[in-house]
Amino acid sequence: MIRTRFAVTLATMAVTALAVTASPASAAPGDTVNMCASALTPDGWVDVQWWNSAGCGSGFTPNMKQIKDLRGYPVGTQVNACASAWPPAGWTITSTYYSSGCRYSAVPSFNPNTWTLKRTS
Repeated sequence: MIRTRFAVTLATMAVTALAVTASPASAAPGDTVNMCASALTPDGWVDVQWWNSAGCGSGFTPNMKQIKDLRGYPVGTQVNACASAWPPAGWTITSTYYSSGCRYSAVPSFNPNTWTLKRTS
């Protein structure tokens, strides 16, 4: 049991380290990266999907997310993003709605959990 927990912990750390080092450094607008939910979404990025992954631990709460780079998009661009992280500077929330892909809680509801964002500056 201890070996299993150690292996899972080690795998989680490796996945998190890989996701964090692979993200913002060489990204272009619209690039996506998958990472464990325990890692913070970097500045200029938004969460776009959540799910469960054995590589990021266990439990009922979604523990894996896909993030999208919004840096470099022109003014007027619209994107959809989960409401689990605030929009970057220069982006405005224009509408909210429910999406099953953005359930980031163990106790999901049908309340709006997704935003349409528009680049305003």
